[in-house]
This record gives sequence, C-alpha cells and structure tokens, in this order.
Amino acid sequence: MKKDIGPATAMYPSLTTIVGTVVDGRPNFLAVAHVGIMNHGQPQYISVGINKGHYSPRGIHEHGQFSVNIPSEDLMVETDYVGIVTGKNTDKSQVFKLYAGELPHAPLIKQCPVAMECRLHQVVDFEKHEVFIGEIVKTWADESVLTDKGHVDPAKVRPLLFDMGTVSYYGIGPALGGCWNVGKKLKKG
Repeated sequence: MKKDIGPATAMYPSLTTIVGTVVDGRPNFLAVAHVGIMNHGQPQYISVGINKGHYSPRGIHEHGQFSVNIPSEDLMVETDYVGIVTGKNTDKSQVFKLYAGELPHAPLIKQCPVAMECRLHQVVDFEKHEVFIGEIVKTWADESVLTDKGHVDPAKVRPLLFDMGTVSYYGIGPALGGCWNVGKKLKKG
C-alpha cells in the first residue's frame, strides 16, 4: 500500500557539490546539493539552486561566474563545513587548495576530482531561492578518475550524495547495468 507523504521532493539523494564564487575580493565556497543538468547539447548548461540568504549569490550576481566542484567522499568534513558556516562571518578561502582556470571569478578546488567553470546564463527568481543557470566553459578532471575513453568514472570519483530525509551523506555503489541497453530485454522483435 502506498502512503501520501504530501508534496515532498522525492528526488534524493542528490549530488553534493561545492559552488565557488568570489565575494568581496576573496574566494568563497558553499555546499550545494540542489544541482541539475539542463541539457546534453552544446553549449552545456547546469543549474544550482541557492537560498537568497546565503553569501555566495552576491559573487555570482556581481561577476557572472561561478564554479561547481565535485568533492569525493574524502572531502565530506570540509564540504559540510563550507555548508554550515557563512562567508559573511568566516573566511572560507583557505579551506581548500585552489587553482585558476579560464574564468577569474570561478575559483576551482584542487582536492575535488572534478570541477566546472561556469559563466552565468540566466537566473530564475523564486521567493526564497534563486536558480543560477550556468554555461559550462571548462571542465577539469583528475586523470585518475577518467575512463580509458576520457569520460569521468563516478566509481573513481566517489562523490558525496546528500539526502534531505535522513539529513545524511551517502556514497555510490557499483554500476548496475548499461543505460540504453538493459531495457532491450523487454523489446519485442
């Protein structure tokens, strides 16, 4: 029997990222799990949803640039930290080792196995949140997390997943089957 749990977002767990911005002249970071892939064509766009009360949106609005860094399980403590303290009162610029890519206001984190530099494309304004849609300018990946075909292997990244229902971080398990393949078992003819 199914139970009505109301209008709950049941799409968790979701990928935990660290959004990087420059606010008041220094790098700032915020853990964000409300992220999404907008398309698969070129240019490629991703979205990040951030509460308006956070400090980071100031930098995105001011510079039109941000980074989306994907931490591994090894960065759980640091990722959680940048999500629970505000850049208004805490300098988070020294939490990670940083490197520069093409966009000067999209700070990238060396310890994250994957990082994307984004140019702000659009802002969708809600009452308490903003959804920042960014065009991916560059994606940087540690060679150690790439497949032999040059694609990011999630098993090697070991990304953090966030679940709102249990308010916990999770990891991923092994691949279960091939996309656009396993369903062929149900095809007729």
